[in-house]
Amino acid sequence: MKAKKQVKKLAFAILAWCFAMAAFVFFRYAQMPELPQWAVGQGDLATLAIFMGFVFGSLHWMSNLIADFSAISRLPYLFSVIFKGLFLLLGATTLAYVTQFLNMWAIENHMVTLRQMLTAHVLYSPSFQALVVYLVVVRVGLAFIEQMGLLVGPRVLLNIGLGKYHKPRYEQRLFLFLDMASSTSHAESLGDYRFSRLIQDSFSLLADTVIRNDAEIYRYMGDAVLIHWPLKEGIQHDRCMNIYYEFCNELQWQRKYFEEQYGFVPKFKAAAHCGQVVAAVVGVHKQEISFFSDVLNTLARLQDQCNPLGQRMLLSGDLAHRLEQQGSNYQLQDLGLIPLKGKQHPIEVYAVSPKNTTSSFNR
Repeated sequence: MKAKKQVKKLAFAILAWCFAMAAFVFFRYAQMPELPQWAVGQGDLATLAIFMGFVFGSLHWMSNLIADFSAISRLPYLFSVIFKGLFLLLGATTLAYVTQFLNMWAIENHMVTLRQMLTAHVLYSPSFQALVVYLVVVRVGLAFIEQMGLLVGPRVLLNIGLGKYHKPRYEQRLFLFLDMASSTSHAESLGDYRFSRLIQDSFSLLADTVIRNDAEIYRYMGDAVLIHWPLKEGIQHDRCMNIYYEFCNELQWQRKYFEEQYGFVPKFKAAAHCGQVVAAVVGVHKQEISFFSDVLNTLARLQDQCNPLGQRMLLSGDLAHRLEQQGSNYQLQDLGLIPLKGKQHPIEVYAVSPKNTTSSFNR
């Protein structure tokens, strides 16, 4: 899945840079009364834009990859942007010299080519200087978009940009609520700083399984996280349950690390519920897409029943019935009608357990 994610990032980078280079070529050359000497027709301009888009898109992706999987990821974000920009400019300079070298090789001997390259006249070319300024602008712009996508989620960012939720709209959604068990005692024993590191380490393991199950993170709430899907997508392939058990397995696979750092492996409780919500953009200076419905209140009350019922994951009856209709790979146990705090009527509650009892979660 990590490879698939990187392929998507590479495709996005190349596509974005192809559009950016197409705009650069159009305003730099297409408006001129005559084509540049190296271009035979308009097709050469399009070829140049695509070629530069592939090159700079690949450099863009490589800089992100290096920054994400090195010590740079732990530095302030400004340093990361500077590194990515310098990486791209280094690539642009290398490309300019290689292109100059190949062009001159075709018309002159090798020594003349080397001497011409050492004069660095490429750097003083107006075309190259204009390209450098443009690269800086595009790189900073894309870095801003990428960071906003990390903060609010790529789908949320796209929906806000398209104005999809500026007017409230009804939707059918499925929500999964994950909450750390015994978090109060853990916070007291570890202290605020180490407890916050524990939360960071735990939820960093959640990222890949969220992507694998096509989910979105709605909100982090201290030691808890709220995840959601459009209802039809959430019930497909048991996604709402896969996330929980895959996450638990990830924690178990990192048992050695957690025991060395914190003295224990964190455990989480979960509840899932579905229903109609109203989605709308709220806020002025800081905007987010919020969901308004009794579904979320019921979900929180349902999750509170995990300890009293001695269960790690609970489902509402509405969700369990939908999962049973399509056939589930998990064992759903009917616990009957359970009264929830603040609710006038009890609701059907189901416990969830893997059919494979040898799962590493149960070890």
